[in-house]
Amino acid sequence: MDAEEVLSRINQAALEGASELDLAGLGLRSLPPQVWNVTNLTSLHLEYNELSSLPSEIGNLTSLTNLYLGHNQLTELPPEIGNLTSLRVLELYRNQLTELPPEIGNLTSLMELSLGYNQLTELPPEIGNLTSLMELSLGDNQLTELPLEIGNLTSLRVLELYRNQLTELPPEIGNLTSLTILSLGGNQLTALPPQIGNLTRLRDLSLNGNQLTELPPEIGDLARLDSLSLGNNRLTAIPKSMVKLEKLSQGRSSIRVAGGFVSDGRVVCPPPPPSSLTATGLDLSHNLLTILPTEIHQLREEWGIDLSGNPLMS
Repeated sequence: MDAEEVLSRINQAALEGASELDLAGLGLRSLPPQVWNVTNLTSLHLEYNELSSLPSEIGNLTSLTNLYLGHNQLTELPPEIGNLTSLRVLELYRNQLTELPPEIGNLTSLMELSLGYNQLTELPPEIGNLTSLMELSLGDNQLTELPLEIGNLTSLRVLELYRNQLTELPPEIGNLTSLTILSLGGNQLTALPPQIGNLTRLRDLSLNGNQLTELPPEIGDLARLDSLSLGNNRLTAIPKSMVKLEKLSQGRSSIRVAGGFVSDGRVVCPPPPPSSLTATGLDLSHNLLTILPTEIHQLREEWGIDLSGNPLMS
């Protein structure tokens, strides 16, 4: 679509007082200033373009509730993004963002924030202001730690942090008691805080491809787990408390033997969505287990535990 056709689409939307404007996949390298004349916009699609920056005028669209900017080349966000206080959905996946402005914390109506496949090395503490968030996607970045304020996001149901460089989780992770999905595969975690046991609504916990050497006994408190992925770690033992994870033996559970991870622990693709997992059991493959607690050993066949790649003694 040439520039004239793009302007025609924008001008028509302005004349009609349109609430939605779709400029996705048009090869845009910058936004025509006429966009700011569409003052009734609640939904703006700009994904699959070639935008490397956003003008400060983006902050004029204060009625926006949905802003889609995935698959662009954005390296930063203007502070005026914080003016969009009505936003409920903000998609920024597959860009080149290295940081977020502190003004991101003004978006207190956000329910979904997608930041996967960027180059983020840290999160501003203001992220903790987004207490309405239900889904936060941060997979495939370069995060080395999480701010303590992450614990303020008590409405979160889905937290994706796979393929980062996290070495530990703050104890405040235990405040996220609404979580049902927590994806942490492909990091450098060596241990889990005991507060992980507070996440009693978790149904899907992925920890493949880390450097875990042990698990806290509190992991046995996650009684609603359908899927627990622990392959490609350095576990030498597992706690007896895991026998309490009864749902893993009820045919509704899932393993991730090949769910985006290769045997050396290096992640080669993101974990599949839970709906695509059909196998049953508990994934403990490619660890350093030499013995199982008696209670777990007795359930080995019933649970369908994958213990391949372990130096287990018979």
